Amino acid sequence: MRISFRGYFPTFFWYIREGLYWGFLVFLGSVLGLVGIYFAESTDVTELLNRKLSETSVLYDRTGTVVLYELHGEENRTIVRHEDIPDVMRHAIIAAEDKSFYDHMGIDPPSILRAAWKNFQSDRIEQGASTITQQLARIAFLSREKTFIRKIREGILALKIERTFSKDEILDLYLNTVPFGSNAYGIERASRSFFGKSAQELTLDEAALLAALPRATAHYSPYGNNRSALRARQRAILIHVEEYGLATPFEVRRALNVNTFAKLREPESPIRAPHFVFAVIDELEKQYGRAFLETRGLSIRTTLDLDLQKDAEEAVRAGVARNAAFNAENAALIATDVHTGDVLALVGSRDYFDTRIDGQVNVTLRPRQPGSSFKPFAYARAFEEGYEPETMLFDVPTNFGPDGSGKDYIPKNYDGRYRGMLPMKEALPQSLNIPAVQTLSVVGVPDVIELASRLGISTLRDGRPYGLALVLGGAEVLPADMAEAFGSFASEGIRRERRMILSIHSLDGTIREDSPVREYRVLNSEVARKINTILSDNALRARIFGYNSPLNFPKGTVAAKTGTTQNFHDAWTVGYTKDIAVAVWTGNNDNRPMKAGADGVFVAAPLWRDFMNRALLHFPPSSFAPYTVVKTDPFSLASRFGRGTSFDTSFSDDGLMPWEYPEKDQRKRNAETCAKKLIRKEFETMEETRKTLSKKTRRRKDIAFDHIPYFLFLHRLLLSSYGFSLSRTHHTGTFPIRNGFEY
Repeated sequence: MRISFRGYFPTFFWYIREGLYWGFLVFLGSVLGLVGIYFAESTDVTELLNRKLSETSVLYDRTGTVVLYELHGEENRTIVRHEDIPDVMRHAIIAAEDKSFYDHMGIDPPSILRAAWKNFQSDRIEQGASTITQQLARIAFLSREKTFIRKIREGILALKIERTFSKDEILDLYLNTVPFGSNAYGIERASRSFFGKSAQELTLDEAALLAALPRATAHYSPYGNNRSALRARQRAILIHVEEYGLATPFEVRRALNVNTFAKLREPESPIRAPHFVFAVIDELEKQYGRAFLETRGLSIRTTLDLDLQKDAEEAVRAGVARNAAFNAENAALIATDVHTGDVLALVGSRDYFDTRIDGQVNVTLRPRQPGSSFKPFAYARAFEEGYEPETMLFDVPTNFGPDGSGKDYIPKNYDGRYRGMLPMKEALPQSLNIPAVQTLSVVGVPDVIELASRLGISTLRDGRPYGLALVLGGAEVLPADMAEAFGSFASEGIRRERRMILSIHSLDGTIREDSPVREYRVLNSEVARKINTILSDNALRARIFGYNSPLNFPKGTVAAKTGTTQNFHDAWTVGYTKDIAVAVWTGNNDNRPMKAGADGVFVAAPLWRDFMNRALLHFPPSSFAPYTVVKTDPFSLASRFGRGTSFDTSFSDDGLMPWEYPEKDQRKRNAETCAKKLIRKEFETMEETRKTLSKKTRRRKDIAFDHIPYFLFLHRLLLSSYGFSLSRTHHTGTFPIRNGFEY
């Protein structure tokens, strides 16, 4: 049988012809479609130059060189110019991501075909064959979803970008935009994050390591578990650099022999001085808003002295450890520059990251009762009204009348004892309560509040019923305000407002702000000198605190005042020199009381002294100027006590206090009688205590008995200034008293 193919061949060629025909139509449709999409794509690629990339704002210390904190949203970025990107980085990124970068027009068809074949074989999209230009288009304008439509748009945008920008511009935009992991966007931030240097300083091996990261930032993280994979990719990139003629064989071999991982910067704490930093951010947010701070690339130079900050942190840690025996878990410290108001050091809690003690609470900016550290304000107000450090007060049992609660206010001294007649300059440093309340009762609560507010205390409000307990720390104040107010004493009456920011500059140059020193005359210089002299004279406080307390410095160099609140909730020491003012608080953030005996001089003063010892090394020696002594009536203040005030008159012969006598001679005689009886009572109390102490205990208490002759000597001076003399002996044996006086 014979088979004929005559009718078959036309059918075969017909299929070929039809296939070619429809293939051409599909090709033409695709081309026309791509052309249509190209022109339909409305994205303006010129926005690559104009768009505002999020840039990191950086907080620096006062030198402007040490980073305290980087404030950013998701993208931590610093944009750099073309000339600040080294060629080694350009070569490495081209070798890693797009070897034909300088040859293609935005897309690389051979690479696309290879990727398509790989994806067909694996039955899923594994490779995208994206050029650097395509990656830039995706990062700038598209999402990261792997879809066919997104891939088409990516290619079209890449073509448009290539027509609009030069190759160098595209590469610069890419290197300033691409993420490198660890929240580092752009080559400058990546270089600083991983190597602690500017991108300009990168070497070839370092550039190759960074170029390995964008493909899979989490997988290739230098701090992750895949260092071997990262090292292999780095080596492959260096080999490609040599193959593509981007570096000499010698340069590549040298880079391959370097252990780049040894040069990696250890991951640091993301923040230094956290309480200070967040106080600064809170201040900035009020002016700019959070979103602005996170995206505008501000360079913020703060007032923080990093050396003093480290000293403060060490002093607080050591102090809290010592105070564990007093059940005090926390402490805070703030130091300010007297001449500018700059916050030099700030520790808001012992550990910002310790949630057990609410460590994130910044106690320096939280209201706390200051105890006796508030007393200088009352005395300063009295000096403003013309009273003098030599003005006499009477430390005797005193009823100041109703205090607003319906009960009479009868304050007591901390030790329950009375010193009798003594001048203001002794009552203040010895922190005697009754004389302080007497002073406040005369000058008035509103006037003391006005003066304290004038000096820098911001928490006192007129109209609140503070009462006479105000002078004993009955109102709450901020430790930061106390440092500022005491700094006003140190500067002889000039208040300089607290300042934490020196300057703010934006990287684009649109913002340039410098913070001026804001200062005001708030106190007469003579008044300030009186407070400075009194608080810096160790001999004046020695009767209560001893000669070798933590407050003792060479004469006239450091002024200080302690404070302790009722039931030992808070303990303070606030002190200053002519250069620096320092406030220290100790206690518990939840306001639990410390153990009995946790006085300011025992728990706060040692911490304060530890820091002051370190801080004074940064400043030249200085001392306070003396005040001018003015002759006045020493009883002028006592004669102004209010009607509701009454005294225990059992110390006088006829029930009158010295200022109540109209005749000068009678006043002298009665003052002499009061003094004799006070001395006798004081001595008898101390003698009785001495007899009851064991020898072992007495050795620990010797310092208290050493003050007996000092106590008697003070009274001799006080009375002899009025021509009084005491001849009666109230003890067995004698104390050596000069000028022929003997008690």
